[in-house]
Amino acid sequence: MDLGTYDYAVVGAGIVGAASALELCRRAPKARILLIEKEDAPARHQTGRNSGVVHTGAYYKPGSKKAQLCREGLLRTKHYCEAKGLKFETRGKLLVATNDQEKARLGNLANRASQNGVTVQDLSLTDLTSLEPNVAGCAAVRLPDTAIVDYSQIAGSLLEDFVANGGTFLPSTTLIGIDSRHGKTALITQRGMIGCEHLVVCGGLQSDRIIRMAGLACDVKVVPFRGEYYRLPERKSKVVKHLIYPVPDPKLPFLGIHLTPMIDCSITVGPNAIISLAREKYSKVSFNSADFREMALFAGFWRSLAKHPCTIANEIRSAASKRYYLKQVQKYCPKVELRDLCQYVAGHRAQIVHPDGRLEDDFLFRSQDRMTFVLNAPSPAATSAMPIAQEICERVLSR
Repeated sequence: MDLGTYDYAVVGAGIVGAASALELCRRAPKARILLIEKEDAPARHQTGRNSGVVHTGAYYKPGSKKAQLCREGLLRTKHYCEAKGLKFETRGKLLVATNDQEKARLGNLANRASQNGVTVQDLSLTDLTSLEPNVAGCAAVRLPDTAIVDYSQIAGSLLEDFVANGGTFLPSTTLIGIDSRHGKTALITQRGMIGCEHLVVCGGLQSDRIIRMAGLACDVKVVPFRGEYYRLPERKSKVVKHLIYPVPDPKLPFLGIHLTPMIDCSITVGPNAIISLAREKYSKVSFNSADFREMALFAGFWRSLAKHPCTIANEIRSAASKRYYLKQVQKYCPKVELRDLCQYVAGHRAQIVHPDGRLEDDFLFRSQDRMTFVLNAPSPAATSAMPIAQEICERVLSR
């Protein structure tokens, strides 16, 4: 079946795909623009399974795309929520050190945040106790601009704007092939053929597979990391006011188990970061033989394990033992007890790994001919979705 021909086709209706489709509509108002999604609704994977944090850009290497786009994304996300009447709260984040090693890292992180233009407030222990009496630490800084939102709501609103601006949305449309040999790009889906002049792929957990589907060489692979969360019971919903984060290991692109007030007034704990054996299944025992085989045959996967054996062992232990998971939280919030850790949804992070085992620590884009691919867009991609969309459109329209 022929599903039509479009000037631009966007694959993937997570928040980055929805923002990119809308940005194309705004910049090319007379163009025919299509957004396809294999699920029956947008934001079913990374966008809808996270902490809902609007990050400030404190963590990222100065000059990196993450640092640049996150800072802009913070402002644009808040402005969009205000314009659309979507709920958000600027709660602020506390980074809390609990030992001398973390205290040294905290100083380095505060310097990096300042280089990135992020407002950082040093806190005395008296300040820390005054702001958060249930939090313990030997040093802390405050990032006052950090906010919380519901990214699924934002993605849905972006999609509504896209359709209102003349765009076409096709859910439940699985991409199974790409043919770009004859001057135009043909998308082969389980529902039929789609023609397009320009293709944008925001494939998330499938990004590496889709670029190979298009016939392009790609030596990196997505390794999915499962993030397990818990939710605190209602009686503990006011245990903290701010977002409370540990000081992360600068060698890894993960932020550690944290306490996050959510926009629905609950508080979540997590996530950890466990290698998943299925890219888009979320139960603790999920397994997909094709996903596992592809990962196991990739030398970069094994090299990445060899680079971080202690971290991996620690994360596996946190997944296997609820008590050990709790210890990671009690380091900075001893008021949380084992009975407080109530089951909550898990999420997956699509992490690009290089053949040498290096974890890609920045956003990664690739453009060739009439195709643009977002290869690596983990956190803070949700915060940065609108400026990422702007970058994508500049790449597409310049071609």
